[in-house]
Amino acid sequence: CRKRNLAYRLLSRQDMDITDPASVERALDKYRPWAVVNTAGYVRVDDAERDAERCFRENAIGPAILAAACARHGVHLTTFSSDLVFDGALDRPYVESDAVAPLNVYGRSKAEAELRVQDKHPGALVVRTSAFFGPWDKYNFVTLALQTLERGEPFRAARDMAVSPTYVPDLVHACLDLAIDGESGVWHLANVGTLTWAELAEQAAARAGVDSSRLEAVASESYGFAAPRPRYTGLHSERGILLPSLDHALGRYLELRNEIDQEMEEVILMAESRQA
Repeated sequence: CRKRNLAYRLLSRQDMDITDPASVERALDKYRPWAVVNTAGYVRVDDAERDAERCFRENAIGPAILAAACARHGVHLTTFSSDLVFDGALDRPYVESDAVAPLNVYGRSKAEAELRVQDKHPGALVVRTSAFFGPWDKYNFVTLALQTLERGEPFRAARDMAVSPTYVPDLVHACLDLAIDGESGVWHLANVGTLTWAELAEQAAARAGVDSSRLEAVASESYGFAAPRPRYTGLHSERGILLPSLDHALGRYLELRNEIDQEMEEVILMAESRQA
């Protein structure tokens, strides 16, 4: 938003709890936004199998409360869903009109959210996306894979689960574009390209010039997931291709990652020189 000169307020749960109608009303009355982007939610897919009530409260009930309030105030809403609303039975990338059939609690909570949000606010934008990666988050798959392989340590990745990875800056810009245009309904936003997690690690390492000989492509069963996962959740769009190719995104990710690493080195050197 700063880069695009868009005025914004970043709210914590203390500022606005989407599961509390009164809290939502107070925030909308106080800030009077023209649009709201909801990034709150329960994201621990395996824990959700044992914590379904909280998962549904934060992923389905909360967004519905927010959607109803935004509709009353005439405010555009963007909220996020997931590729895990699908069961992976198709042999092609999923598009927006494909029927949902989630395999786990988390996926069911997102599918329920889609229905509730669009019922309460037909003008809302619901973005299905997948497999985030970006240079600021130290815990996303691509960053972890590169850091581990750079240290010369083994890195395990599933060879039998395919996704459409999404570069966060591309996703954010596309969402802002759609919100500014007042778009509504379900959109699939992911970088163009579907591949397994092992292939993603291999491709990222190749682009970064990192030795991938210690990459171990393993069966997904070896992870012992509590929540069942679909084997294939590639995303495509029948409404419009708004994000560039995955290869292009990986290149920009690596450029920005190198810039951030250099800035950190400069900060460390400056701190060391002051101590000397």
